[in-house]
Amino acid sequence: MSSIELRGRIVLLTGASSGIGALAARLLAERGAVPVLAARSADKLAAVSAGIRGEHARYECDVRSAASVDETVARTLERFGRIDALVNNAGYGEFLSFEETELSRFEAMMDVNYMGTVRFCKAVYPAMKRAGAGHIVNVASIAGKIGTAKATGYAASKHAVLGFTNSLRQELRGSGIKISALNPGPIDTPFFDRADPEGTYKRNIRRFMMQPDTVALALVRLLETGKAERDLPLVSAAGAKLIQLFPVLTAGVAARLLNKK
Repeated sequence: MSSIELRGRIVLLTGASSGIGALAARLLAERGAVPVLAARSADKLAAVSAGIRGEHARYECDVRSAASVDETVARTLERFGRIDALVNNAGYGEFLSFEETELSRFEAMMDVNYMGTVRFCKAVYPAMKRAGAGHIVNVASIAGKIGTAKATGYAASKHAVLGFTNSLRQELRGSGIKISALNPGPIDTPFFDRADPEGTYKRNIRRFMMQPDTVALALVRLLETGKAERDLPLVSAAGAKLIQLFPVLTAGVAARLLNKK
């Protein structure tokens, strides 16, 4: 597959104040792209910005607010005149049993992980449609393909992101706008500070956890290749396919291997 030149491209990234978003922003800048960082924390955004060489921008933004999302997109368009790519990376998880998860926690995760993605796609779509070009990368998760215990709220939100991405891809056919999904397994990032505060899950799966720079590079490669989807690591990608093809046969094995929370 041919590589897309990133130099000079305006790439808007949500969740860019830490983890994968911050690392991807730096990688994009190194490739000559113009990363536009969006996140809630002004202090964290400033710290990430200080480590980026080359032209870039940063905006405080809350993906839970349509007004905040619209303002961020409008300011980006006002400054740069276009948005070549959008990376929907903002999200979080909480690993709790269904019984102890309050409805408000389900709603909050869906609001950030799923509706935050929808809000940004809606906001950038008109400009991309006018341009007849653009690329959207939605960072979902292997959890969007493989459900595990104590992840009912998180997995549901990522299933929603994947369903939305796959459906929107069909609507965008012939428009010049591409849409991709990145589905990583567990990554050693601050995500687990909230998802797994006691560290039980991290200890149980430590040998399977990916380093964040590996995932950030995979994200950038999706922008360069335009592929529809990327699952990683390879063992998770293979496992997801097996479980989807043979859900009954693999149920017991999957439970023993995956229910580590």
